[in-house]
Amino acid sequence: MLPLLAAALCGNTAFAAPAVQPAHKVIVDMDIGDDIDDAFALALLLQSPDIEIVGITTAWGDTALRGRLLERLLRETGHAGIPVAQGIVTTNNPTPFTQARYAQRGQAPAPQVGAVDFILREAARQPGQITLLALGPLTNVGAAIARDKTAFGALKQVVMMGGSVRAGYRKSQYVASRPADKEYNIASDVKGAQALFGSGVPIVMMPLDSTQIRLDEVERNAIFGHGSPVTDAITLLYHQWIDAYQPWSSNMPSLFDVVPVTYLIDPDSCPVTPLHITVTDEGYTREGAGKPNAQVCLASDQPRFFNVFMQRLLK
Repeated sequence: MLPLLAAALCGNTAFAAPAVQPAHKVIVDMDIGDDIDDAFALALLLQSPDIEIVGITTAWGDTALRGRLLERLLRETGHAGIPVAQGIVTTNNPTPFTQARYAQRGQAPAPQVGAVDFILREAARQPGQITLLALGPLTNVGAAIARDKTAFGALKQVVMMGGSVRAGYRKSQYVASRPADKEYNIASDVKGAQALFGSGVPIVMMPLDSTQIRLDEVERNAIFGHGSPVTDAITLLYHQWIDAYQPWSSNMPSLFDVVPVTYLIDPDSCPVTPLHITVTDEGYTREGAGKPNAQVCLASDQPRFFNVFMQRLLK
């Protein structure tokens, strides 16, 4: 008998197939419908078989209309089975719901418990297994911590887009960064952010320093011309976004919320540094002395980022 065949028949582990890594289980807390980066982030999640979306919770502003947007997008892309839970409605959202026309043609999602109960229930059911992907203001997160800090503490981690540590907003990578700014997600609900950074739950933080990656024309054309249900949906949402009045008007969107999703798939796309982060009452995220309470990505590897993002959206 040939040696290799004999080894295989004898169950030699040297020739065993590599073990399949379990999928990341995530709950996505998002304010989809205002800026366009949420839609691109969701598209990447839907195109990633190594991520299991346990559910999506809507955050900030008109959370019911955000649910209708998600219902339509998920149904039309073949993902209608993903639960959608409505988050806490807020009335102080200063940004326009640019994709409202798409959302208004959706339906109310199947009834679920509210977002806060959904997060706490799933964290308690699967302790140490659920990543909360926080892509919007932290209203639902703060309420969940206030309601049941122990159940919230059963999360594996919170991977978030938010804050500004050493660099602020900028219009172009060729222009010097502003000093650290009050970033939108943190400043919109300071108390929720303070509760999260004081919760003791492992935090992976993607601030403005690493998330201002712009989608250039070449990449946009490849995505918009691809013709899959997912890329067709984000193409329509992009054009509603660009056709609506919004203060950050640009044909080249910043992919803020895509960075933490890419990190889950390829952690080397956004290497992290342990820091102690304090959220001030004014909404700044300051690094300082003390035991690290967050792993913070201060600079993305953009070639790795686009390698993940484009390959998955175009498959």
